[in-house]
Amino acid sequence: MEYYNGLVFQGYLKALPRPLLKGGRYDLLLQKFTPGAGAIGFAVYLDELDRLNAMPPVQHQDTGKVMLNVALPKGRLGDKVYNLLAGIGYGCPEDYNATRKLVVENPDACVRYFLVKPSDVAIYVEHGAADIGIVGKDILTESGADVYELLDTGMGKCRMCVAGPATFADDESRALRVATKFVNIARSHYARRGRDIDIIKLNGSIELAPILGLSDVIVDIVETGTTLKENDLTVIEEFMPISARFIANKASYKFKYAQLTELLNKMKEALAR
Repeated sequence: MEYYNGLVFQGYLKALPRPLLKGGRYDLLLQKFTPGAGAIGFAVYLDELDRLNAMPPVQHQDTGKVMLNVALPKGRLGDKVYNLLAGIGYGCPEDYNATRKLVVENPDACVRYFLVKPSDVAIYVEHGAADIGIVGKDILTESGADVYELLDTGMGKCRMCVAGPATFADDESRALRVATKFVNIARSHYARRGRDIDIIKLNGSIELAPILGLSDVIVDIVETGTTLKENDLTVIEEFMPISARFIANKASYKFKYAQLTELLNKMKEALAR
């Protein structure tokens, strides 16, 4: 039996990245004890209030304006995203590629950028260190981050695939050995198919695993397929299109809705040109 039935609600407080209050109707639970009764309740997470007593981090410093804090991935994708945002009025006077600073901002444009590893973007956004960010669908899905996915930018297109030797034949009498760095994605994919697997977690050179007999197949990102071909491997199955997604912290989306919506609409217009 579901705990809640009907109305479910959450309460947010400005400057807190996660809900301070959660609750809803739980009539069915109460009716186990009192037939025909109705109930509504909620819980307040007081530990979240401790955040307000901490020294304000850079993203909460008072500039007199509503600043948008952007988690920008380092590398080619980050450069593309920054050039796009700069082209619609969200650039900074300081060239972030010409400095070792990890935070650059433009108070006039009400924007502040944090330069982070691509794999950490969703974490910064989920926990409220950044309001918004750009992250690959692969990283977003693997992390399971509780954020809003607002826009598919179409940048960095590739696909998540199962690959292996051209001679591969699946022996369903035993567990399939799968090498990957995307453990959650691989496990979820094969769970949907009802296939028993053994995950072999690797952090690089995934293509080497079936060559050395460490795994039967791999689950990895494929862009052109050149690396697979050069190692006598082939795509067996494509199951997830990947591109860069525009994400937002759930609390920030509520308290900075006007600013986020304005930026989002400008991005859509720029991408449509």
